[in-house]
Amino acid sequence: MWKFENLLASIDDGVFTISINREEKLNALNVATVDELRRAIQNVYDSPTIKAAIITGAGSKSFVAGADITEIAQLNELNGRKFSENGQEVFQLIESCPKPVIAAINGYALGGGCELAMACHLRVATSSAKFGQPEVNLGILPGYGGTQRLSHLIGKSRALELLMTGDIITAQKALEFGLVNYLTESPDDLMAKCKEILGKILSKAPLAVGMVVNCVNAAYDPEQRGYQTEANSFANCCKSNDFKEGTSAFLEKRTPNFQGE
Repeated sequence: MWKFENLLASIDDGVFTISINREEKLNALNVATVDELRRAIQNVYDSPTIKAAIITGAGSKSFVAGADITEIAQLNELNGRKFSENGQEVFQLIESCPKPVIAAINGYALGGGCELAMACHLRVATSSAKFGQPEVNLGILPGYGGTQRLSHLIGKSRALELLMTGDIITAQKALEFGLVNYLTESPDDLMAKCKEILGKILSKAPLAVGMVVNCVNAAYDPEQRGYQTEANSFANCCKSNDFKEGTSAFLEKRTPNFQGE
């Protein structure tokens, strides 16, 4: 159904799993993979059979160990800006998705991999995972939104330290910093935890969940008035059938049957 060169894609019970499949390169992101990721995420937006997504990496060593350095080495000022903006657009597509997207981090999440994980709504990692933005070691900085999202997630001071030193941190430290939501001991537990969380989310009103994403993102967007976005979203929920179903179900002491409309 989905044809990709660098991704594996499957759907089970409405959950679309996207695996970065460049295991021999530790799933490093090249331009072709980022473009395929754009197509995969667009499927999440467009397909009514897809209710949520999990992004992970193939194999047991790496989620995504960064960008493809052979491509990075060829950049200059002009194509470097385009390279960065293209990645930012794709990761913004993930961050803005009205359906829940969870990163299942099964190993190294470095550079572009850490940026990809941060673009997802939630992050679950194995206890052996590693995180970092080591781009300063190459004479560059994160270009796919890493300087912005890392600051939002763990605070300015900690973000500056990791970004300026290029240090790599453990999964436990990432949990303490608030970079990840949960840790698990094994890859099997990892996917099970992601699906457990999605099970809870998917039992709620889909329109409300999507608007929650939009409102929280607005809190970090200087071009938006977050409180007004919230009020507008609240009003939009109030005219939905899901609102009628949710309130009726509560009053009738039954489980709601949300339809996302």
